[in-house]
Formats: sequence, structure tokens, C-alpha cells
Amino acid sequence: MVMATTTSTAAHTSLAYVTLEVADLDAARRFYSAFGVDTHIRLRASDAHSTGFRGFTLALTVSGPATVDHFVGAALEAGATVLKPAAKSLWGYGGVVQAPDGTIWKIATSEKKDTGPAIREIDEVVLLLGVEDVKATKQFYAGRGLSVAKSFGGKYAEFAPAESSPVKLALYKRRALAKDLGVPADGSGSHRIVLGGTADALTDLDGFAWEAAASIAPTPS
Repeated sequence: MVMATTTSTAAHTSLAYVTLEVADLDAARRFYSAFGVDTHIRLRASDAHSTGFRGFTLALTVSGPATVDHFVGAALEAGATVLKPAAKSLWGYGGVVQAPDGTIWKIATSEKKDTGPAIREIDEVVLLLGVEDVKATKQFYAGRGLSVAKSFGGKYAEFAPAESSPVKLALYKRRALAKDLGVPADGSGSHRIVLGGTADALTDLDGFAWEAAASIAPTPS
């Protein structure tokens, strides 16, 4: 399960950090350190059952193609598998890998040519939830205090993060997200993601669960 906690401001509630729940905690720590994303996530041990597509991905936005290749290469050397090789697209350059714990990561840049050497820096981390109805889910979250930053009809919605947040929350059609990642859309069992907030526990329209941040006691990765 992934644990994502939120912090509250006067204007809105926003995602503050993500905790991945994994079967082998020590192995996951080694992988994410080698991958270079350990400062952006937290880890905890779990045997939650989950099969197929878990309904989400974590996306890294970086500066250029060389940096995409750097992160993809680091993930593969640490034990990840390729779902989509890094390549140019209409929107830029990117690739998709799956971590040994099953989490899917997309690494991409809007740039098609390098303007400098590869750097071990991440510009942005986005947690993309695959949902059946983007408009309805956007309204659900907006009604609970999240501030909508971008919205493209029923295809995509993005919420404004807190200034100190390392992760941004966004919504995408589930089947479209699975297709973009190169995996079947079907899945069962735990989503392996829980969103923590300042309100009481709740479950959204797609079964993604929220729990009160006060009840969460995450451990650093």
C-alpha cells in the first residue's frame, strides 16, 4: 500500500508525501536509494494483496533526455524492469519502468534535445491516480478542500501542491493511464495507496482511501 499524507493550509489541503508499502522493506530501501528518489518517498512493510494494475503511477519530470536516461538506467541497474523504453514522443522524451515492489514509475521531459549533461535532479514528482470519471472525482476532491490548478475536461485534472510539498496530485482516466504506461488496465486487491488528510477517513469514487493524518505515523525510508 502507498501512504500519502497531506498538510493543510488556510486555502486548501494538498499532498505532502507518499509512503509506499512493500513486501521487502530492506530491498525497497536499497532500490529507491539507487534509483535516486528516496528523498521523495517513504517506505513501510506490508503484505497487502494486489494483482495487476494498481491504478496509479508516480511520474518524474526532469530537465532533458540525458537525465531521463540516467534515471531509467539507475532503476534498471537496481532491479527494475522496462515497461516502455525511453524514446521521443509528440510531447517530449520519456520511459516507464516498474520497481521490484511493483510500483510503476514514468520518467519524462518536455525537451526533445539536451541543452546540457545529465544531472541527478528531479524537477517535479506527480502522483497520478487512474479514475473512471475525472470530472466527478475532481469535484469530489475540490469539495474537500483541494485546489484545482489545471483541468482538461474529462481527461485530466491537477491539484495545487503546498509550497513545501515534494509531490503533486493529479487525476487521469484509468484506462488511458494504463495504456500510457503500457500495462493492462485490469487489477484487483489493494490499490496500495492511501491518501492522508486533515479530515475524517473517507473513500473516494474509485475506492482510493483517505485517513486522518493524525492517525499516520510514517517511518522515513
